[in-house]
Amino acid sequence: METNPEIDRIKQGSRWLWSQGDYPTIAKLLEAPASDLASRTVTPGSRVLDVAAGNGNFAIAAARLGAKVTATDFSPRMVELGRARSEAEGLDIVWLEADAEALPFAAHDFDVAASVFGAIFAPRPELVTAELFRVVRPGGTVAMVNYAGGYFRRLSELIGRFSTATTDLPSPFAWGEEDEVRKRFASHAATVDFDHGALHVRFESFADWHERFAAANPPLMAMRAILPPPAYEGLERDAWTLAQEHSDSDYLVVVATSPRG
Repeated sequence: METNPEIDRIKQGSRWLWSQGDYPTIAKLLEAPASDLASRTVTPGSRVLDVAAGNGNFAIAAARLGAKVTATDFSPRMVELGRARSEAEGLDIVWLEADAEALPFAAHDFDVAASVFGAIFAPRPELVTAELFRVVRPGGTVAMVNYAGGYFRRLSELIGRFSTATTDLPSPFAWGEEDEVRKRFASHAATVDFDHGALHVRFESFADWHERFAAANPPLMAMRAILPPPAYEGLERDAWTLAQEHSDSDYLVVVATSPRG
C-alpha cells in the first residue's frame, strides 16, 4: 500500500487516543448491538473475524456461540484489553494487532468478517470495504454495526472542532447511511440488508455522566490531556449539554453476502 504521511500521522494519533480513558466501561454501553449481530450472523464452528474489535464485544459474543474467532484492532491497548478479557472468560480467541485497511490474512480465510462501531473510524472506507470482502469466502458474510445519528455523532462532531488534520476525510458517520453503504459495497456484495437500532444512554446527573462516561471515554480523556484546563472544562460542559439533549444514539446494522463466484 502506498504510504501517506498525513494518514500515517492520523493513525498514530488515533492509536494514542484509544489508549486513553477506561474503554471497558464504555464498551459495556455497546454490548447489546454486538451480541445481536453475532446471533444473526454466527453459527457454531464458523470462522469469524472481528475487525477493529475494541476490547471484544462482538468477538466474545461469537466465541460464546461456538465460533472460531480471531479479533484484531490497530490499537495495542485494545488488543491487550481484549486478550485479557477473553482469557478471563476462558474463551479461545486469537488476538492480533492489525489495521482495518490492510488486514494480515489471506483471501477467503473467514466465513464472517464483522465490525461493530470500529472500522468506521478508519480514514479510507474504500480500503476497509475491499479488505472486509477480500478475507471472507465466496458466499460469506460481511457485517457491521455503524453509528448513525444522536449523541455519539454530536459528541464526535464537538470534539472534531479541535482537530488539526489537514486532509479532508469522509465522516465515519457516513457509514450510518444506507445509500452510502450501498455505494461502497456495490462492486463487492451480492446482497446487502439493513436494519436500524438505537442505544439508549441516559444519565441521572452530571456527576453520573462524568463518572460512567466522561471520565472513561477515550476521546474526551485525550482532549483533557492536550487542552488547557479552561478549554477542556468548556468542552466538557458542552458534551454534558449534548448528553441531556440527545439521550439516544441511532445505529445502522449492515449484513452483506460475498458473491459465490
